Amino acid sequence: MDYDVIVVGAGLAGLVATSELIGAGKKVLLVDQESEAFLGGQAWWSFGGLFLVDSPEQRHLGIKDSYELARQDWMGSAGFDREDDEDHWAKQWAEAYIEFAVHEKRDWLHSLGVRFFPVVGWAERGGYLAEGHGNSVPRFHIVWGTGPGIVRPFEKIVREGMQNGLVDFRPRHQVDELLSKNGAIIGVRGSILEPSDVKRGEASSRAVIGEFTYEAPAVVVCSGGIGANFDLVKENWPKRLGNPPERMISGVPAHVDGRMLSITEKAGGRVVNKDRMWHYTEGIKNWDPIWPSHGIRILPGPSSIWLDAKGNRFPAPNFPGFDTLGTLQAIQETGYDHSWFILTAKIIEKEFALSGSEQNPDLTGKSIKKVLSRVVPGPPAPVQAFMDKGEDFVVADSLEKLVQGMNDITGDRRLDVAHIERQLLARDREIENKFTKDLQITALRGARNYIGDKLIRVAKPHKILNPKNGPLVAVRLNILTRKTLGGLQTDLEGRVMNELGEPEPGLYAAGEVAGFGGGGLHGYRALEGTFLGGCLFSGRQVGRSLSQN
Repeated sequence: MDYDVIVVGAGLAGLVATSELIGAGKKVLLVDQESEAFLGGQAWWSFGGLFLVDSPEQRHLGIKDSYELARQDWMGSAGFDREDDEDHWAKQWAEAYIEFAVHEKRDWLHSLGVRFFPVVGWAERGGYLAEGHGNSVPRFHIVWGTGPGIVRPFEKIVREGMQNGLVDFRPRHQVDELLSKNGAIIGVRGSILEPSDVKRGEASSRAVIGEFTYEAPAVVVCSGGIGANFDLVKENWPKRLGNPPERMISGVPAHVDGRMLSITEKAGGRVVNKDRMWHYTEGIKNWDPIWPSHGIRILPGPSSIWLDAKGNRFPAPNFPGFDTLGTLQAIQETGYDHSWFILTAKIIEKEFALSGSEQNPDLTGKSIKKVLSRVVPGPPAPVQAFMDKGEDFVVADSLEKLVQGMNDITGDRRLDVAHIERQLLARDREIENKFTKDLQITALRGARNYIGDKLIRVAKPHKILNPKNGPLVAVRLNILTRKTLGGLQTDLEGRVMNELGEPEPGLYAAGEVAGFGGGGLHGYRALEGTFLGGCLFSGRQVGRSLSQN
């Protein structure tokens, strides 16, 4: 055989696994159905958020974090309830990942040249009791350079491996079958796709111009999840989240199609926790789309008023940024697939950020000057562009005009001005005192006790309907597909399990296709910053395991 290992998929997990194998002097065949321009996969497009525990950045901001607190938060969010079966390895991966996030992760990345924005974000704030879902403290560390910044060091190692003969990279090679012999996986067979010059993220041709077959003692599947395959998303949609949305937008490029899950399953690998997935509730249609049904997620601060499609305010703790899947369930229970934010100019200029490397040119480009411009009055330029051109935004100087614009977007008269005004007036009355029974106001005041939120993330509490805080802004929020939380069940070496609960010889997996480790190390819910981290950790685990063989 010409290769020691075949790695299927050149996203972050595949690059990390390959870089570890290169360090051990292994000869690697790296195949991907997209062109070389797509190296890094979904990770390149990400905001670059990473879950770290007790980091120097946290300590500098006065955040007291610990392994015990992080584990409490993780397990309270994951809710593992299949520990004798589908969660058997998932929970072990979760335990190992928390240890990694506490002890090794930052130092390892720092040694590779990765640096972090000094203000730590507070994602998935929870809103329940201490042992429930959510981050008790801010843990969302933004990579300086966002997604491209986390991809770059591993891409560099892999490209050096190409130059010195340790890596044979074959783009436009789509795997259709895993080959087996005498009960072991020995290689891959697939289709060579016609050359493509589309830009990164754009949908590429699937026209076949040839075939290939390669063999190696081990195959590592790092092919990603199902986020762009709406049929698979709906097929696996969990009943606990209501009926699947009729209309969704995509937070990932078209190549995130889930093909390798069924291909690997057919070869003997076991797919578990298919009903666990992670989709965002704050999606907006990209006014300048790159891939089909391209959506962008709003990363909201906690102040916007969240209404369902009929104009009813969601109950606690369905506040912006608190519980993604809890709010998704609440939205689906309404029978509609959209909801609304209503906010003010003061809120949008301080609290709205957009997910994605291309929506944050200051952080992606490592421009301190541009980052500092975020503190000047007015929304960041990418947000302003959506306000000006996005089909989901309404800006108005009165509530009557705002609601009229909201109804124009949906094409009906479902929203009633008087009904919405009553709720906003009731909320505004709660601003009069420093104490309140409105838990959202309590939450945003509590958020401002954290210096990072007070400086750049959470607006000073104010009345929504006071004209001096205007104009008013409304945003239609769509369901945005993103992550597959379940996947191929793997042990801590990344070996794929079969239906008997035994390792399938020669078969490994890492990244989203493996539920980021073990077939679902997140359980039912994620704490954010853990998707990129799961790719890093599982890719490293697999690479190091195979390096010892």
